[in-house]
Amino acid sequence: MFNLLILQAQTVANDLAGSALTNGASGEISLSVFELAVKGGWIMAVLAVFSVIAVYIFIERYLVITRAAASDKNFMNNIREYIHMGKLDAALALCRSNPTPNARMIEKGLSRIGKPLNDINAAIENVGKLEVSKLEKGVAGLATIAGAGPMLGFLGTVIGMIKAFYDMSMAGNNIDIALLSGGIYQAMITTVGGLIVGIMAFIFYNVLVSRIEKVVYMLEAKATEFMDVLHEPAR
Repeated sequence: MFNLLILQAQTVANDLAGSALTNGASGEISLSVFELAVKGGWIMAVLAVFSVIAVYIFIERYLVITRAAASDKNFMNNIREYIHMGKLDAALALCRSNPTPNARMIEKGLSRIGKPLNDINAAIENVGKLEVSKLEKGVAGLATIAGAGPMLGFLGTVIGMIKAFYDMSMAGNNIDIALLSGGIYQAMITTVGGLIVGIMAFIFYNVLVSRIEKVVYMLEAKATEFMDVLHEPAR
């Protein structure tokens, strides 16, 4: 009995070795990313569009926010000097030559000089809010993709499983694994695709939000510094 088991094990091993040699001779079967996307069906096409939109929004907003965060260290010192010297036109010209949210905010404050300080402060804050809203353009779209991507992938999973069970019900007693593989394959591919798009968009969203918060803090600091300059006694 024991010898019979050993003989059977050797036979199975020989069969596996022969199969491996045959597969090696014929070449390994592999799938490209494009073939995987095609297997996932129309949901993968939607996820691909989502990924392109997410990458575009991230790159475009990242460049805009980076430019907005750039600040000349001597900008406020020059503004202070011009205000104390009474050269408001020179200060306004300096702001207009500096295309940043900070400069536009200070320009608004300079145009209100002569009015009550509370009115100047309110005008600066309103401009600051408008500038921040411009920076946030499209960021909500990333949040939407981050949430919709995994849900869309899960929808593909449900559709794929429904297809698999439908094929099982129609096959009757002639159930074949190849018949079920299509639906299950689609279910797994869409799940992975949705998670990849969702994670990518989520990371992009948080990176942009953190950079926008830094710009907001900078604008608040510059607004406070400008109001302090107006409170300083004239030289």
